[in-house]
Amino acid sequence: MNLQEISSKLSDRGVIKSRWAFAFFVKFLNKTREIKYGDYIFNEPVSVFGIISRMVRGEFGVKLVKIRVPEGSDNRDIAEIFSGFENFNKAEFLDKAKNHEGYLFPDTYLIPSTAETDEIIEAMRDNFNAKIGKVDHEIVTMASLIEKESSQGKERKIISGILWKRLKIGMPLQVDAVFPYLTRREKIFLADLKINSPYNTYLHKGLPPGPIANPGPNAIDAALHPQKSPYLYYLHDKSGRIHFAKTYKEHFKNKEKYLK
Repeated sequence: MNLQEISSKLSDRGVIKSRWAFAFFVKFLNKTREIKYGDYIFNEPVSVFGIISRMVRGEFGVKLVKIRVPEGSDNRDIAEIFSGFENFNKAEFLDKAKNHEGYLFPDTYLIPSTAETDEIIEAMRDNFNAKIGKVDHEIVTMASLIEKESSQGKERKIISGILWKRLKIGMPLQVDAVFPYLTRREKIFLADLKINSPYNTYLHKGLPPGPIANPGPNAIDAALHPQKSPYLYYLHDKSGRIHFAKTYKEHFKNKEKYLK
């Protein structure tokens, strides 16, 4: 909304007596571009200067809810996290956020309880831009794979190096983490490897068409700065410990040793 629209709305709701006076003082104080958007509640009379001060500081007068979005959450996870908000609609969110997968920055937020879908998406996108900045889409996509493949900072960069190497030599990425994204279950079955989807990194070479989750800064850093190694394969054993291999023969032995 522009200043004229804000002034008119405040006047129509009886918050201010004169929309002209409000607009004049906002301009006089050079605060036109500092007013924070959102839902405001005024429970008692406030001076024009008090209103301007509140709107510049973003003091909405509504309850702020502390929400933590974990690293690696996908859009469906985020929809569940915000499902208790009074003006939030999960179906609307999933529709509007479908082109933002990977860019809804995982973090801890203080969000007005009245926040709607567009406000939540914009807040998370703005946070991504502020903390990550501009990065290539393929970096965010790779980071999402790394985020779901490992939680350990050191091994993430080695995994990153392996995955980029596979891309370079034309080998399928064969990343298991895509299957929970496709099936919405953690357990992976052999039949899943045949799912006809561009996200199936066993059937299709190259990166998936987009991120499978919203990665945190550590995973993005790993995607940007892969570590070179002689390895081409890796797996995690039942305790979560990673085992690397240079050849498929070594990798097969690791499978027999650690996954049986």
